[in-house]
Amino acid sequence: MTTTTKPAAPVAAAPGRRRGGAALALRQGRLEITQFLRSRESVVFTMGFPVIMILIFAAIFNDEIVPGVSYTQYFITGMIATGLMTVSFQNLGIWIPIERDRGVLKRYRGTPMPKWVWFAGKVLMVVAIGIAETALLLAVSVALFDLKLPATAAKWATFGWVAVLGVTACTLCGIAISSLARTARSGSAVVTPVALVLQFISGVFFVFTSLPSWMQQVAALFPLKWMCQGLRSVFLPDSFGAQEPAGSFELGRVALVLGLWCVIGLVLCLTTFRWTTKRDG
Repeated sequence: MTTTTKPAAPVAAAPGRRRGGAALALRQGRLEITQFLRSRESVVFTMGFPVIMILIFAAIFNDEIVPGVSYTQYFITGMIATGLMTVSFQNLGIWIPIERDRGVLKRYRGTPMPKWVWFAGKVLMVVAIGIAETALLLAVSVALFDLKLPATAAKWATFGWVAVLGVTACTLCGIAISSLARTARSGSAVVTPVALVLQFISGVFFVFTSLPSWMQQVAALFPLKWMCQGLRSVFLPDSFGAQEPAGSFELGRVALVLGLWCVIGLVLCLTTFRWTTKRDG
């Protein structure tokens, strides 16, 4: 009779541990969001920069790329992708070295809290701020520049999986690239040039097919180009697919490349992430 009751204890305890871990992750996510909102520079740059760029470019360029598609509509899709990259890749690549240099990560590692909870908190922050930023960009674009929201469930589904895969890839790459910064001050110097170059060659500021072919080939190696292309399939007419380099939006390839970058980013995180600075060992 006793043999039937002994195995029940660990089985019953497992859901409680899972619930406890989830509560810790949510609490850590809340902390990360609060810290982000308290940093006025980060809030202004992350939330305001894409909106300001849309306003500037819309005032300068008001012609049509093809009949029915204005430059502003094209540019908006690129800025949505850029906004998602900024809140994930750029923010994490800059802020993690600061926390590492201040000893915050070292203290986290010395607590009983599971290490995955810290990463979960970062992910929750990225998701929350990314949703808020995207909603702001869409609201401004619809109100001021007549951007047409997706009219079908299939378009919204495409928007969802492109955003999820893109943010996942950029988040993992942001965590990975943070290890290249030797000090807190060098984080921005390492990450910002990479982000800016990717924006210029990925069809954010310019129509992608107008760029030199070698530049298009380089951009095709990185996630931002495919995020922009996937979002163009959502917000621009289906006929615009003929203007893409391959003559279509290539959504299958978009999913493949972004998924591949999720794997690459995860491998890089597992092999390069450091909780302490090099001088701490």
